Amino acid sequence: MNFDMGEAEKQVCGKVRELFTEDAAAELTGMEILPMEDVRRITRHWLTSLGEAGYPMSSVKNGRNSVSLVVNQEQLAALAPALFLSVEVSIRIFGRLVARFGTEDQKNGVLPGLISGKRMGAVALSENSMNIENDALNTTGVSSTDGFRVAGSKGHVINAPIADWIAVAGKMDGQEGSAFFLMQKKSKGLFIGERLSTLGYEGVPISPIRLKDASVPATHVIHMDSAALQTVRMWEDQVLTAASLGLMRRSFDAALEHAKTHKSGGKPIVAYQEVGFKLAEMLTLFQTAQLLAYRAAWMSESEDREADVLAHSAKVFCAESAEKISSDALQILGGKGYVRGNPVEAGYRDAKYIQIAGTSTEISRMKIGDRVLGY
Repeated sequence: MNFDMGEAEKQVCGKVRELFTEDAAAELTGMEILPMEDVRRITRHWLTSLGEAGYPMSSVKNGRNSVSLVVNQEQLAALAPALFLSVEVSIRIFGRLVARFGTEDQKNGVLPGLISGKRMGAVALSENSMNIENDALNTTGVSSTDGFRVAGSKGHVINAPIADWIAVAGKMDGQEGSAFFLMQKKSKGLFIGERLSTLGYEGVPISPIRLKDASVPATHVIHMDSAALQTVRMWEDQVLTAASLGLMRRSFDAALEHAKTHKSGGKPIVAYQEVGFKLAEMLTLFQTAQLLAYRAAWMSESEDREADVLAHSAKVFCAESAEKISSDALQILGGKGYVRGNPVEAGYRDAKYIQIAGTSTEISRMKIGDRVLGY
């Protein structure tokens, strides 16, 4: 395994960092209270800017992770957590879905606009909960003269209010397997609900959607089997793992800066052994999480047969480490950390989403155990 970054990858990281000036940070602050048209405009702008800086947009086509991709994702997740989720859902999950399983016409019609940042995507996978393992797909497409009529609902869809395309997971009446119905935002019978007010990742546009006799042409249907559906779920877990790394870096850096600059008893608090030990434990946990995430990415890129169980392992460890590191960082910041509006308290709240979204940490452990036992 080679986790070294080449010169080209380092240059991309540098260009992406340069995008996040004070003005840029101000633009991304308060996204949760902006009108959806403003959120859409800002997200589109950043998709284009990131692509021009070399952020890996076109890597959607091979459908695999790589160490250099995770390094880039980690940096963006640390700089702008909410933007990161919107970008990655559009590119890495929706984009990969079309690139890996779509027809040539679907690829040609969707991917160019998506990769350039001119169009955005969303994936409506789980139903009213956040899992597909214990909550079967009830959204159903029925054959009609012009394609399918789809009915159902989805509870938590990232990018739903701002996406140009939404891939809706469901089943086809009277047929085996599953399908993703590709729907444009103005599709008849598609209703997008009010933006949800969430505990964490407040800047991410998340809404429920409802489908009532929605018309979907046969050319806009991606047919799937259960294994392919789990592949899409794994892509979601990979994005959430990278998001965890970003949260850890963000919280650790904030705690370290505070420990160096804040004084107690006439000296910086980093001089106190208990604070130094806490920082040491945080860094050890962060470095371990990075190594596991990088190994999981390397196994995905090399198509190792153990790649799926490593992806689950990385999701569990990184998600729970993000909460632990953010909690310890909040302890170091003290009263300052308890006041809303700083990266540490936001990271603490964000970490809970990562634990329950995608394959939850509980279900991930079950899958890891099943694999170990050979089920």
